[in-house]
Amino acid sequence: MFLLQVSYLKESDPTAGIAIIIVLGILVTILAITNIAKHGIGGTGFSHGGGKAPRAHFSKGVLRKAAAAYGLDQHQTHLLEQVFRKAQVVNPEMALANAEVLDRHFKRGIKDIEATSDTEAEADENKALLFSIRATVDSVLGSGSKIVSTRKLPDGQAAVLTGPKGETYPIRILSAKGDRLLADAPRSSVGAPLRFPRGTKLGVSFYSKTSQGYRFDTKVQGTTESPRGPVLELSHSERVTPLPNRGHRRKEASIACYFALVQILQRTQGKKTVKETIVDNRKSMGTIVDISGGGCAIKSSAAVRTGEYLKIEFDDDRGKTLAAFGRIVRTNKTGGIGGIMHIQFLKTTRKTLNYIYSVVYGYEQD
Repeated sequence: MFLLQVSYLKESDPTAGIAIIIVLGILVTILAITNIAKHGIGGTGFSHGGGKAPRAHFSKGVLRKAAAAYGLDQHQTHLLEQVFRKAQVVNPEMALANAEVLDRHFKRGIKDIEATSDTEAEADENKALLFSIRATVDSVLGSGSKIVSTRKLPDGQAAVLTGPKGETYPIRILSAKGDRLLADAPRSSVGAPLRFPRGTKLGVSFYSKTSQGYRFDTKVQGTTESPRGPVLELSHSERVTPLPNRGHRRKEASIACYFALVQILQRTQGKKTVKETIVDNRKSMGTIVDISGGGCAIKSSAAVRTGEYLKIEFDDDRGKTLAAFGRIVRTNKTGGIGGIMHIQFLKTTRKTLNYIYSVVYGYEQD
């Protein structure tokens, strides 16, 4: 009947017919806008059963399956469940595979642990467990793609340049684009830029974001001037060699510290051999330039030779003094007095280790 009426109006009054079509179009548009406002673009507001579409929610089973894929144990999985449940994570696989998302949830998790733990010891224990989860995930994700060419290096990559006589200098890769690798010219201990003749053979080592170490050989192609100072032009290499994995994620830092020599004496007490640790009262100043759960590098004018034992003290972000004992495994001269000591930790407290991991993963207090 309605169609007949429209047909009749079109024949008898074309203007009225057009008006009706316009009104119908306006009504359809209003209904579409209302639907989008309620359910979003592409949403109908109805499921196949005629009701509203169900919202995604946290699933313990899905989380445990994702945790098992990363080799997490029962205790790690239980803590991960608590963190993800509070954050209402509905896709744990995606959260674990995305470092930025994972760090955001874990940073909140650290604050929740501090707020809900009954004792400081309990908080330290749960923080250590959370960081063990992060390190495990890091290890799994880092076992993927490897760097095989210097053309894949990111701008701003920190590296260490080894000179023709074995001397080492910290540098930064400015750009890997183009026919040459551009890097900051190394500087002497007094800050003067160093220049190498064209064709000089050099070595470069660096660590990727996954803490995998690499090394490659290169040659000097020249030096150019820039507003920032001299820029070293190096040849690219398609033979980037992985270094033995250090097992700990490392991060550049600038942390003031004190260190003192440590003597470890052994004496016989009955049938037992007892070790006695004697810390020298004299302390030297230095700067921790990179750090990991397994060790650190300290730059100091009072660098100590390889093989010596040290006690290292530094403050956390709350001003509390932390300490670690370590052994110097390598000392690199920087061209002047002192150098950079590479130290392997031998003994650290749980609190110290938790702070180190908070630095490595960027969980320090804002």
